[in-house]
Amino acid sequence: MRAAGVTEFGGPEALHIVDVPEEHAGPGEVRLRVTAATVNPTDTYLVLGAYVERDPVKSPPWVPGMDVAGVVDEIGEGVDRADLEVGAAAMGVVVPSGAHGGYRESLVLPSDSVVRAPKNATDVEAATLPMNALTARFSLDLMGLRPGQVLAVTGAAGAYGGYVVQLAKADGLTVVADASEADEQLVRELGADVVVRRGDDVAERIRAEFPDGVDGLADGAVQDALVLPAIRDGGALATVRGYRGDGERGVRTFPTLVRKVAQDRAALDRLRQQVEDGVLTLRVNRALPAEEAAEAHRVLARGGVRGRLVLTF
Repeated sequence: MRAAGVTEFGGPEALHIVDVPEEHAGPGEVRLRVTAATVNPTDTYLVLGAYVERDPVKSPPWVPGMDVAGVVDEIGEGVDRADLEVGAAAMGVVVPSGAHGGYRESLVLPSDSVVRAPKNATDVEAATLPMNALTARFSLDLMGLRPGQVLAVTGAAGAYGGYVVQLAKADGLTVVADASEADEQLVRELGADVVVRRGDDVAERIRAEFPDGVDGLADGAVQDALVLPAIRDGGALATVRGYRGDGERGVRTFPTLVRKVAQDRAALDRLRQQVEDGVLTLRVNRALPAEEAAEAHRVLARGGVRGRLVLTF
């Protein structure tokens, strides 16, 4: 079976087509014929070898990818799902390990990591939802803000940040979000109530709008300590790269690790429903064949990508 992976760690040029064994769905699992796999920043870290110490698989190939969409083509014993049958259009979230990553044409997943794709969404569009939207949802759940409270979002034009903005508005929060001048209209369209200019001084700009500080902040821009001054004493910070705060002013910090909710089928299915209801927007930058995975990583590395790059099989 074809996959895009690495046999030696490195930059984008390390990615190439590799052959991986066919797998079959075991008990509690389903197999997808993958037609689309989203390229995310975390994938670039896997390619560089940043996760090799925590990966129990120590031999190549290593296949990145945490978001997939395609068609169910095999259902394992004990999976009793009215919403999933062979031939159903589906999407799933992947926790990569060794050759078990999203960039492959056939993939076995726990059944609770897979739900139907949103109606009227293409496979390419559906593949952009699972990982980033689940991470956004988990961040909001960890912070536990109440309707009417104020949430700040950095990196709001990105996939994670954009989903945080839309989900927060659906939860009844007031949202202040950052944006470059070029992205300001996009971020307003996502639903932000207040938009401030992005940059190293974003905390100061947020405080100018909310002098008492915000109740919570989702740091999609990975600015870590730079954003802490924007948060009120006793507020909350959700991070996506493991930052744990400085322990001061009672600010609660929540590193958001999506692998902890990778089998939260109810949450993933609710996100599907929110796409169908128009609450969430699926944003695609461009689709490339899997053979061009290295080029997709080069494009991502140059920065400024709005919407997701997606590999097709």
